[in-house]
Amino acid sequence: MTPRVALIGLLLLSGISLLSALALGSITLHWQDLGAVLQGEPGLYRNLVVDLRLPRAMAAFATGGMLALAGALMQVLLRNPLADPYILGISGGAAVGALSSMLIGASGVWFTGSAFGGALLSMILVFTLARGHGSWTSTRLLLTGVVIAAGWGAVISFILAISPDTHLRGMLFWLMGDLSHAQNPGTAWIILLLGIILCLPLAHQLNALSRGELQASALGVAVQPLRLQVYVLASLLTAVAVTLAGSIGFVGLIVPHLLRLVIGNDQRILLPAAVLLGGSLLTVADTLARTVVAPQQLPVGVITALLGVPVFLYLLQRGHR
Repeated sequence: MTPRVALIGLLLLSGISLLSALALGSITLHWQDLGAVLQGEPGLYRNLVVDLRLPRAMAAFATGGMLALAGALMQVLLRNPLADPYILGISGGAAVGALSSMLIGASGVWFTGSAFGGALLSMILVFTLARGHGSWTSTRLLLTGVVIAAGWGAVISFILAISPDTHLRGMLFWLMGDLSHAQNPGTAWIILLLGIILCLPLAHQLNALSRGELQASALGVAVQPLRLQVYVLASLLTAVAVTLAGSIGFVGLIVPHLLRLVIGNDQRILLPAAVLLGGSLLTVADTLARTVVAPQQLPVGVITALLGVPVFLYLLQRGHR
């Protein structure tokens, strides 16, 4: 499949996933009713679509796009096919901040600020410890991130252990990924667009870096500054995504792998394609989370895991063959 055909197909998939998210739910809309709402005609379903489903669908798409883009960047940075946006402990820091605010009853801006602040603290902590007194390597960065993530996991377990029962359901939903409170996706879309704008000029250098640091240096790439840029971009994208929707697994891990099988490893095509496929995947998963046991809702992280596990096992078997 040519890159142009792949991108056109992903654009169509994105549109279909967003329209499906608007039409499906505990109340299923016919396409005629949905078309009337989108054309601005007043009607019974306008508030349902415009005020509830549209913001959530847009937030899901932006979150999935950020996670997939961050995963693609992390896999190039660490040269590790198992790298995902959460591997360096960003989600753990955000979870500690979010759960701490839930424990004391904070909400709104305080909740969002606590989650984002915890993610930034984890990002700075990992980078500082990995760098030490000299330059840092991918291996040292990875090991530091894994250890910090384990530490955050212990803190999360402690918070859950001391939390009252009335708070546990909300905490567990957030930990498994929950888009039910993501009603203002504008900031996420701005961050996503800025991420794409900043990443695309680096695509040629990322192609060289994916072949190894020595080859990248031989081709004239300033490896250390590039790695720092990639780390900061991927970490910020992950921080915003986790703050918006909690910890949603498998999107940033699987999407880059699928795309490499279809369109290759050219970062000029892979990065925008990852945004489109990641956004579509999470939008579809969130739609399923709202409809499978409607009117009850499932954590969207459960759906992505159920979809992601068989796909990842298939990719492993295909790669082995």
